[in-house]
Amino acid sequence: MKRMEIIILGSGTSMGVPMAGCDCRVCQSSDPKDKRLRTSVFIRTGNARILIDTSADYRQQMLRENIRDLDAVLYTHHHVDHILGMDDLRSFNLLNRHSIPLYGMAETMENIRRVFTYAFNNEKQASSIPMLEINLINDQPFQVADVPVIPIPLFHGKMPVLGFRIGNFAYCTDVSFIPETSYDLLKNVDVLILDALRYRPHPTHFSIDEAVAEAQKIAAGKTYFTHISHQVLHAEAEAALPENIHLAYDGLRFNLSRD
Repeated sequence: MKRMEIIILGSGTSMGVPMAGCDCRVCQSSDPKDKRLRTSVFIRTGNARILIDTSADYRQQMLRENIRDLDAVLYTHHHVDHILGMDDLRSFNLLNRHSIPLYGMAETMENIRRVFTYAFNNEKQASSIPMLEINLINDQPFQVADVPVIPIPLFHGKMPVLGFRIGNFAYCTDVSFIPETSYDLLKNVDVLILDALRYRPHPTHFSIDEAVAEAQKIAAGKTYFTHISHQVLHAEAEAALPENIHLAYDGLRFNLSRD
């Protein structure tokens, strides 16, 4: 039985919390659990160090958690808050002298190539560029080093996105609809990370009430909500959630076993 360490690098929505220019009670809160960088998670298991999404706060997250290298990056989708930190992968390229494999759907990788054209156009550059290996994935399981990864098809509004399951851990951010066939992929999960943007409904994210209903249907051992907006005060929301459902927060860690 292998061990798996999971670190919530960021639990915030696309503008982060506090949001620039905002004087609301959450943005002005002194509770460190109300300080939310953009959504991302790090997994260390076996010989693999896996990052899900290079958030816009990637560099700050790597420094905070003293993460010194990566073996792979898995991408849920191509929205900017989930990809804009990609250029900073260069530091691990330079220090550790290896390229970094990226895994994502065709649409995700097409947009990453578009945004970071200089990294993929094979033109000689005057300064360093990220050294990356693109791996296209769909809904079929794949492996990173010795680690089996199961993609979980989801919808972010009308947009197909991916969640990921590694062992008994599942990560489903930026989701407003779970296809019926994906529930089977979430059976017997010990820890589920699930999108829950705010109290009011949203066209592309679960609200807290919707996320609670989904969490109870999936029935993971524990569920933690992520991608949380500045409309949600941590202590207040946490106190109102059902048993075994919680708000994630930046720096939250789990240690799980993995078959």
